[in-house]
Amino acid sequence: MKKISIYFVSLLLASLTACESKLDIKPLQNLDTEVALSSSANIQNLLNGGYERAGRSGLFGGYLQVASELYGSTNEIAWNGTWTAFGEIFNKAILVNNTYVEGIWLNAYYTINIANLVIDHIDVVDEDERNRVLGEAKFLRALSYFELVRNFGSQYGAGGGNSQLGVPLILAGVLDYSGDLTAGRNSVSEVYAQVLLDLNDAYTLLPSDNGIYASKFAAQALLARVYLQQGDYAAALASANDVIENSDAQLTSTYAAAFNNNTNSTEDLFAFQVSSQAGSNSLITLYADQDNGGRGGDIHIQAGFINLFDSETDVRSSFLYTSANYANRRLTAKYTNQFANVTVLRLAEMYLIRAESNLRLGSQTGGTPLADINAIRGRANASLKSSVTIDDVILERRLELAFEGFLIHDYKRTGRAVGNVPANSESLVFPIPQREMDVNPLLEQNPGYGS
Repeated sequence: MKKISIYFVSLLLASLTACESKLDIKPLQNLDTEVALSSSANIQNLLNGGYERAGRSGLFGGYLQVASELYGSTNEIAWNGTWTAFGEIFNKAILVNNTYVEGIWLNAYYTINIANLVIDHIDVVDEDERNRVLGEAKFLRALSYFELVRNFGSQYGAGGGNSQLGVPLILAGVLDYSGDLTAGRNSVSEVYAQVLLDLNDAYTLLPSDNGIYASKFAAQALLARVYLQQGDYAAALASANDVIENSDAQLTSTYAAAFNNNTNSTEDLFAFQVSSQAGSNSLITLYADQDNGGRGGDIHIQAGFINLFDSETDVRSSFLYTSANYANRRLTAKYTNQFANVTVLRLAEMYLIRAESNLRLGSQTGGTPLADINAIRGRANASLKSSVTIDDVILERRLELAFEGFLIHDYKRTGRAVGNVPANSESLVFPIPQREMDVNPLLEQNPGYGS
């Protein structure tokens, strides 16, 4: 009889790679399939496994965010690590066998398959827990598909269409790997539509307070981010304003207090939990020196970043430290606690989305763009502005959200070149991993990538 693991039930890594023997998972618990998927407690344990998988280094545990910053940087950070796959991303010259790009793909689909299995078997869950469990599964699926489509598909066009290739939409859980598991790529439009559907469902299903797990306002915050990436400023504004006005989240009293936390801060809307026993924070690995649990500062801060600041009192410009091991390297102080949670959504982003959307729409829903930008700047002890433009807001995003995984996506959605590389360059879209191309004849490679 087929065996599966409560925590590692979804072997979509294998299913999308013809059940290759490369995958050798040692499950924590083996259960008969019908047992593992036939009790409410086991389905909820399976959902916890989805959080665990999504929070691993290869996805939201750090590598996804690092890739965005390396991909979008020119003269603001430098990569001095020995890991060639990250060097390819930094140089905008990614090979089709890049291990970190492959890891993002595989971990995302692994998480999606767990979410699919939970959704498929939601009737098994106790009625009083059912909405919450379903909402969390849909949140995780949407979170994963959003990252897949904006990294492996070209930028969503606000003008419509968007028939360009996205990623395969797989919406049913896979348990039997003996059949035909090939899948073609859906359009960018189709993938975004599914992300929005899942997140709107999650918003309806989830409670306002869900502890460390995804809540109603986590779903709404992610909706604001998705709408902004699409250029749907009215929807982005409505979502961001709802979070600011109706969630219990508050900006931390100081900028430093938003980072390196073992428990969620007042600003966190959703964070993957890390401790000395569980969870991954590989942002530490690549951003921190050895004294703080890292490799020695593979990514260090250049003068180009410091020069972006217009206020000498702005604490964000000096939220750095000089490594004792590498005296010539300035490192970000955002990542100095190797057991800190990895924040994915925080309130400051919502203020920035509301400000940008109001400014683009010529509206003042929830407040003026100036007030929102000054709320962010005031917390950082930066000089307050007397007026703001779109360029001011885009710059404020760079200063506030630096090294958190936003950079390449802000360049692409605003159509700005990354150095000499145009925003619509084929080199700014990840290749479909060669491992997937080799076993799935229905996949089509992104332009610009050979074998």
